[in-house]
Amino acid sequence: MPLILPVNGKSPKISDSCFIAENATIVGDVDMGEECSVWFNAVIRGDVHFIKLGNRVNVQDGAVIHCTYQKHPTTIGNNVSIGHNALVHGCTIKDNVLIGMGSIVMDGCVVESNSIIAAGAVVTQHTTVESGSIYAGVPAKKVKDISPELTAGEIDRIAKNYVKYSSWFKE
Repeated sequence: MPLILPVNGKSPKISDSCFIAENATIVGDVDMGEECSVWFNAVIRGDVHFIKLGNRVNVQDGAVIHCTYQKHPTTIGNNVSIGHNALVHGCTIKDNVLIGMGSIVMDGCVVESNSIIAAGAVVTQHTTVESGSIYAGVPAKKVKDISPELTAGEIDRIAKNYVKYSSWFKE
């Protein structure tokens, strides 16, 4: 059974169409859209500010989503994949984004739509990731533009696959 708890009178709002793995943790002021999935050992902790997830957001195994006390909420758009062991903290992730495995997106960052944060990248505080680009490295910098084919081939494919994978656990 997942750990889903209220904090300071605020309880997570989770759509019935979402999949929450049995050892995932979701606490506090968290609002999740339709067809989201939160995978094994993932944590979404809305205890010090709010966290809002759009539709078709997948939070993969071991990922952590948090926010900054009274300063930076975390807002995630539609069709977003948060890779295994990624950390998303006090930032804004817009629509159609892939946050790669083991990457970190820090306070005050804005990741514009149709972008990829490469695996292991560290997006430092208050960085704005340009729409249609790939950022990689430590600290993360723009390494190339994304073609519409790559957006459809990777970002859309992964988000759709995680909706399919979650259906296997609902049968």
